[in-house]
Amino acid sequence: MSDPAIAALNSLLRGTSIDDHDEALKLANSAIKAAKGNPADLTTAQHTRVVALVKLDRFDDALRAIAEGGAALDKACVIEKAYALYKTGELEAAEQLLESTGVNNRGMKHLAAQIAYRAEKFDKAAELYQWMAENVEDAMYGEENDLRINILATYSQLEMQGKGWAVSEEHKKLSREELEVFETAYNAACGSIAQGDFAKAAFLFKRARDLCEASEDLSEEDKKSELAPIIVQQAYVATKLGNLEEAAKFHEEVVPADITDASTKAIAQANALILKSESNPYMAQRLADTLPVVIGNDRLFEEQATIFCRNKYIIELQAQKFAGVKSKTAKILSTEAEPTISSSKCDLGALNAAAASELQTGKEALRRMLPLLESRPTDVGLLLTVIQLYIQLQNPAQALNLLEAFFKRLETATESDNADVRFSPGLVALAVALYRQQGRHSAVRSELAKAAAHWQSKQKAASSGDSLLREAGIELLRSTHPSDLAAAGEAFTHLVAAQPDDRTATAGLIASFATSDFTKVEPYLSTLSPVEKLTVGVDVSALLDAGVATLPVVAPQQSQGKKRAREDDETGEQKQQQHQAAKKQRRKRKLPKDYDPAKKPDPERWLPLRDRSSYRPKGRKGKQRAQAATQGGYVKGDEETLELAGGAGSVKVEKASGGGGGGGGAKKKKKGKK
Repeated sequence: MSDPAIAALNSLLRGTSIDDHDEALKLANSAIKAAKGNPADLTTAQHTRVVALVKLDRFDDALRAIAEGGAALDKACVIEKAYALYKTGELEAAEQLLESTGVNNRGMKHLAAQIAYRAEKFDKAAELYQWMAENVEDAMYGEENDLRINILATYSQLEMQGKGWAVSEEHKKLSREELEVFETAYNAACGSIAQGDFAKAAFLFKRARDLCEASEDLSEEDKKSELAPIIVQQAYVATKLGNLEEAAKFHEEVVPADITDASTKAIAQANALILKSESNPYMAQRLADTLPVVIGNDRLFEEQATIFCRNKYIIELQAQKFAGVKSKTAKILSTEAEPTISSSKCDLGALNAAAASELQTGKEALRRMLPLLESRPTDVGLLLTVIQLYIQLQNPAQALNLLEAFFKRLETATESDNADVRFSPGLVALAVALYRQQGRHSAVRSELAKAAAHWQSKQKAASSGDSLLREAGIELLRSTHPSDLAAAGEAFTHLVAAQPDDRTATAGLIASFATSDFTKVEPYLSTLSPVEKLTVGVDVSALLDAGVATLPVVAPQQSQGKKRAREDDETGEQKQQQHQAAKKQRRKRKLPKDYDPAKKPDPERWLPLRDRSSYRPKGRKGKQRAQAATQGGYVKGDEETLELAGGAGSVKVEKASGGGGGGGGAKKKKKGKK
């Protein structure tokens, strides 16, 4: 005959439902004492105790009870143990436990999806939830609604992580039924925040709040608990939209005691502190230090924790605590030497640079940051900070040199993750922008082609490079080179395979192969809008009669240097008319007033006045000067005759003057006595 305690426990377990978990725990403890020596009853009693402890949220006690029960109980309580580990924040241990035993039933799949969600492995969680939504043979009543709520929450987190490509456009659309439930409306609003559509998020949060307040299935306490995170999100969205007064009113409505989630409470307090706009940085730091530190299963997600950490360091920088920020950020960065584009690590690199430069800007900041870049050449956050400073100093060439050197280091590395960083969409977009600024269009196409080839080599149907593939394909289509068109076609083929409903990718594929490979184009022609639909309402005859509109061609301006500026464009006819007009308007030559056409001009008019035969000097001295001045003429004086050699005759020459020269025979003037 069985013990009364064991019989009472068995009677309880035969019930359809158990609501009094304290009573179940009490009976289980009594049954454990009475079942000594009976392994089957003992295991049942211990299992019941573990379940009761989990239901009472006593997860640490549940784990201790499982450890005390031995191997048999450990094998029987796999789901309970995994759930207790999950609730205590030991996500890695819970995930390993499920993987070791195998996720072979629907309940374990639900738990595995929750663990993956809390571990921020949202792609894995979405895959599990989607599988359960498509396989509903063994689903419980009402499970479909819960699945849709969890799927929307997972999609919102994927958007937050920048993995919106993992969510198809079909799943992003909301049905009318989903807008009738406040949980799905809330999750859809969070997805709008991730997409940057704050106006839509404000509408959806208001919808979720109205539905929650009007719900008849929730008690007043449950309503307060559910409304608290909605109001906190409403305040955040109002702040992002610039409605600070409205955001302050929302924060006044929040009652911290109504918030059961520790992370939500910390976020509400932090956002309220920011709205105060404390001008004193030292007081702001003291207030920030009062914010609660969230640990365990309620801890913040990485994106939220990154914002908290960044705000803390910024406040410390404003309080002039440069050494502290520099040492703390450098310590964190030293643990990860490999390059990464994680926002948390990039933020730390920029904050470390700001602390090292003591918030200086311009050349002084560069002088202090360049040595840091030499010691941490793979720090993407520091690299982008230095590049930004060069751009602000109007030196984009040096910024591009730094970026190209960084690319070369990553290309020579052997790690595969480095290639993902090298061709990350953000860095490729930065390189393309700098190339375009310098007019290097061939370099733009080359960079995009290499990036497209990298992301096409990924085995996944969709990846973070899909947005880059789309832009690369569009840019390569502008080229007329066959190799560029082929690269564009390969990029669009990859996109169409990943997302068949992407009409942009389909149109790009057709445009790429239209002139080279019609067989690849033909299957997709039916997906394009027919010409008749596009031209409906267009009067083709009127367009032909009006002619084709062309823009005026503007000639490029030449630099104003030694060469003359180029003249404005004129037609040849206008130039010819102006030239003829200039000929007709030639000025007539002026003639002297006493000009007589019948009188013959003086033939000596081109000679100097003194050389003319009509010249007569005035006065006695003038005549003597005229005789003394030779002006190339003959001067009378003493002459002598010289006989030429060989009897050729004789010539008369003037005698040399005795005065004037340095060795002449003229008498020297005597010096007077001193």
